[in-house]
Amino acid sequence: MLFWLKKVAGYWLMPLPLSVALIIGGVVLMRFTRRKRLGRGFALVGGLWLLVCSNSGIGTWFVRGLEAEYPSQPTLTAGAPLPDDLARCEFVVVLGGGNTHAPEWPANNQLSASALSRIVEGVRLVRQMPQARLIVSGPNDAAIGGPSHARLLADVAVSLGVPRERILEISSARDTEQEAVAIRALAGDAPVALVTSAWHLPRAMALCRRQGIDAVACPADYAGRDIHPRFFDFFTWNVGGLERSTKAVYEVIGATWSQLRGKT
Repeated sequence: MLFWLKKVAGYWLMPLPLSVALIIGGVVLMRFTRRKRLGRGFALVGGLWLLVCSNSGIGTWFVRGLEAEYPSQPTLTAGAPLPDDLARCEFVVVLGGGNTHAPEWPANNQLSASALSRIVEGVRLVRQMPQARLIVSGPNDAAIGGPSHARLLADVAVSLGVPRERILEISSARDTEQEAVAIRALAGDAPVALVTSAWHLPRAMALCRRQGIDAVACPADYAGRDIHPRFFDFFTWNVGGLERSTKAVYEVIGATWSQLRGKT
């Protein structure tokens, strides 16, 4: 029950649903009640919040604040020594990122853009780390059917050259908090290279460390492609800006929820 309550509340706090709800609520108040001033306030706040979150520069600024917390892992060359933090890792863990169910498509085309970027980064690392095993995570979504998300990630890893016997699957965890618990059960005290989207990594690292996991941050799937917003981005409004703002707001809400419950 708590899981679904979190999902519903989180959805309605996202920039687009919240803005639309405020605007519609404001119009209803202005049109059908005497509380016209309150209605105008709701509509104005909703419109301004949508305008702010759709701005390309602000969206980049929001998400880069999260993505800049952990540096990317360097290019790895076959035969060259691994960075010290990676060399000690016994597992490479790729967190789930969503998929669709289309049996006629290969597994890589069923993954979301975030999930595909994460598994490519995980494979890149594990192929240079012969001592490490690959852990992939993601549940089976009963609403869309098909194999679990973890199985699709594993299938993509195999297609990219990782032997299936090197892969472990976590298919029961429904969110990052549950993934951290499952990773701890599999890896124990062994160091792990944790792969997820760069904007998701601060919260994921905090949850893993709360479980006592010795995690090395390995960011993928950067949403803020520009390290710093360009001047003219602050005069541009588009869906990309809204998407980046949504990712940032989602992570801030998730981190706050975890902190309030003492999970980080």
